[in-house]
Amino acid sequence: MARQKDDNLENADDNSLPSLEPTPPPGRTGSTDVEGDASPRAARFGEGPEGRGARRERGLTGARAGFFERITTFGSDVRSEMRRVTWPTLKDVQNTTIITIIAVAFFATYLWLIDKGWTFVINGLTKALGG
Repeated sequence: MARQKDDNLENADDNSLPSLEPTPPPGRTGSTDVEGDASPRAARFGEGPEGRGARRERGLTGARAGFFERITTFGSDVRSEMRRVTWPTLKDVQNTTIITIIAVAFFATYLWLIDKGWTFVINGLTKALGG
């Protein structure tokens, strides 16, 4: 069987075998290579007024909204997001709380036992070595 595979490889065309030449990596496209209106969201550092960083938001023109208008918008956004939240049932909260308390008690007991064991070993070695 192995001899037959070797014979097949010897008789195969050079064109049917995969090329061993390395393939060049694919070209990269940067943001400067793209044509159209694909400007970056933020200007480079030092391009803003007085050498500060400038931030250019897409699609925003004109004066900035006032403080109270922004607070109102924030409040309405929070309310709409809170309506989308899936709240757990009382039974789910009780079950996860019980599981958490059991896990904490288990690991606290486990770590206490490990600590006491190592304390016993270290004290025994200290007394045995005359310290």
